[in-house]
Amino acid sequence: MPVDSVRLRRLLGDPGLSWLVDRVRRRLEREQSLTGPISLSVPTQAQRAAAERLLGRSPGSGRSLTVRLDDVDAVLRRSGVSPAGLAAAVTALTGPVVALDSAKVADARAWHEAYAPLDALADEIPALAPWTVRMRGDGLLRRLVGTPAAAHSLLGEVVTVLRALPADPPVSLPAFAARVLGAAHALDDDTPRATVTLAGIRALTGFPDGAGAEWRREAWASAGLLRDELSSTVLTLNLRGTPALDWAADAGEPSVLTLRQLIRNPLASSTPSVRICENPTVLAAAADVHGADSAPLVCLQGQPSVAAVTLLRHLHQGGTALHYHGDFDWGGLRIASGLLRRVPWLPWRYTTADYRAAALTHPGGSPLTGRPAEAPWAPGLSGALEELGVRIEEETVLDVLLSDLAR
Repeated sequence: MPVDSVRLRRLLGDPGLSWLVDRVRRRLEREQSLTGPISLSVPTQAQRAAAERLLGRSPGSGRSLTVRLDDVDAVLRRSGVSPAGLAAAVTALTGPVVALDSAKVADARAWHEAYAPLDALADEIPALAPWTVRMRGDGLLRRLVGTPAAAHSLLGEVVTVLRALPADPPVSLPAFAARVLGAAHALDDDTPRATVTLAGIRALTGFPDGAGAEWRREAWASAGLLRDELSSTVLTLNLRGTPALDWAADAGEPSVLTLRQLIRNPLASSTPSVRICENPTVLAAAADVHGADSAPLVCLQGQPSVAAVTLLRHLHQGGTALHYHGDFDWGGLRIASGLLRRVPWLPWRYTTADYRAAALTHPGGSPLTGRPAEAPWAPGLSGALEELGVRIEEETVLDVLLSDLAR
């Protein structure tokens, strides 16, 4: 039935009754009955006067102000201001009311549909399925964009990017963003789009956890997207295949290769076997002791850079057998496992037996600390580390490694 909006605003729209209207609206949202008393503690004189005008009588003189909703409903019906009563009056005054339970159901449905682009991507690339499940559960997208509509739009762009990866050959990140998303700065740092895309790239490539500008640069590059071709480097000894490398190998001197060099001038020759170490101390000692007579060696200097992975993949594809050694500790096992997911290698004195022998030969090593890690190339190695509880760093077994590097 029609509401007399002019009289309604004059009667129920009085600022002194806003507390009453708010209470009624909250009850409507919760689908509660509009009967019984409601009270306002420490009311102002204006609030008391407004209640008296509404009811046509004094609501009392106690410390609180109490109004029965049944009485308000009766006044509105009897006066003809709102023949349908209090609920219709408050709705006309404040706008449509959506029940909270219904709103929650609708919101949940909208968020479920917002993730549809990710679900379709997981069907295409099953390896991304665990990541899409985590994205639904960790609340990251809600914090980044706030609404289901914005989330659906953002995920559509992220999926477009991930479908185009990895980029081979590697390409400038701004150039890639311009081609795929239509804007060179679409994947700039500290934007929701870049944050979610980078998480998807890590799921796609297995790039390890980390933080900071250098880590982000390497994470992008793991999918072939280059923010800087010069900052990513790899340390080598006695590799050949470019004039600069040939000169350094003749002199037995270490070389630093940039990602730019590896992309633009790949090594022209291959070698049957290359050793890989984790720590630059090993490479420096090989250069000092063996010089030009050292076997070819590549040093990761900790986590493998994109330049290192690019070089090792090129060597592997050229038929070179890769042999890896790292620290016998949880961090060393994680580095080795991360490299193994990206490039095939064989252990170089990096097995369970090698660890036990080193621990026996070098007693009194520093205690093993940190979170345990697996060693897929040597299933018993993790258990041995937990059993013996000591770290064996590469420097500890340097003499043995150097003997292997002598040609």
